[in-house]
Amino acid sequence: MTHVAVVGAGPSGIFATAALTERADVRVDVFDRNPTPFGLVRYGVAPDHLKIKSVVRTLHKTMSHPAVTFRGNVALGQDLTLDDLQREYAAVLLATGAPCARRLGVPGEELPGHVSASMLVDWYNSRPAARKADCAERVVVIGAGNVALDIARVLLRGGRGLAHTDVTDMVLQALNRNPVRDVRVLVRGGAADTKFTPAELTELDKLPDLDIVVDPGELMLTDDDRSRCETDRTVAARVETFRRWSTRSRTGARRSLAFRFRQAPEALTGASRVESVLLRGGERVPADLVVSAIGYRGDPLDGVPFDDRLGHIPHVRGRIGPGLYTTGWAKRGPSGVIGTNKACAIETVAGLLADLPVDSRTPDIDTVLAANAARVVTWPGWLAIDQAEISLGRQTGRTRTKIDDLDRLVEIGSEGGRT
Repeated sequence: MTHVAVVGAGPSGIFATAALTERADVRVDVFDRNPTPFGLVRYGVAPDHLKIKSVVRTLHKTMSHPAVTFRGNVALGQDLTLDDLQREYAAVLLATGAPCARRLGVPGEELPGHVSASMLVDWYNSRPAARKADCAERVVVIGAGNVALDIARVLLRGGRGLAHTDVTDMVLQALNRNPVRDVRVLVRGGAADTKFTPAELTELDKLPDLDIVVDPGELMLTDDDRSRCETDRTVAARVETFRRWSTRSRTGARRSLAFRFRQAPEALTGASRVESVLLRGGERVPADLVVSAIGYRGDPLDGVPFDDRLGHIPHVRGRIGPGLYTTGWAKRGPSGVIGTNKACAIETVAGLLADLPVDSRTPDIDTVLAANAARVVTWPGWLAIDQAEISLGRQTGRTRTKIDDLDRLVEIGSEGGRT
């Protein structure tokens, strides 16, 4: 048997693992810095998008394969190094994602009251060790993609609107304690330039007690915008949704969601924390909380080349160098949906298997992890965590309630791994 290491147990890493296990002579060891598998499906997909989260069933099947070994709570660069992996395995595949938020690059972004989308999403998705978010009545979200929409929708739903999901009681209580009343989404470009998917936009129509506000004067289309609407049905659908909203009269709903176009932030202003967003042209938009949802970038890894301008690992069809490969957002940047990772992984694995030498060594990686006092959570350990979360959810009539305490997750995972 030839052994391959996959670093990252999110969709991209697991899709790659599935492709690797199609070869009967290959075994795969999957490592993840979290004690839990499934990556962005667990900690990135909005908690109210239950249908998207159902892909976990497919990912679970791959991770249960007899040729796959999971080692969670193992951080590359801390519990083991790339050299350790390359010494023990015939090939190493990096599926480490793009975990870092892009900076706004404007004065005042260091003020309290400004957070990145990644920080807020980590909080409401109950990622262990996530910073606690301060909920607020008036929120400004800067961004033109689905992450910005997710944030706006989740905050407007509040704790009561998320009570059927898997988020922690602490998150639900925080959202109920400080309900969001006003959300403004600032888009630097025009309506035709946004990356919102039409389905995500129309989902907002289902939120109760909400006025959606669009200024008709900000929907002016350029000749290029009109041309794109004529040739791209998705662009046309987006623009038509905004145009429909722009004709609505306010109903006096308790909450409001406004979209502002061609509004570039010049600075975040406030005495000791954010109080407003200064726009180009001098307008100040009041805000108690500002969330920048302007994209993600990769995190450089020791011993791995990195394109700082593009924010991902340079490669040729997933091949970084001899015996070293990449897939997913680490490979191509934060683009596409969960299913996009499957084709991306298949491309990388095809090259990896073509290069793969016959190597019958059995990795002794557990000795390395033990020497570094790593608290490893295995697949049986994850199954114990899974059952603990399901049991916790049943207490409040939910299918699951996440556990966000890292020590508790590792404790449950360690005990489950010994049974």
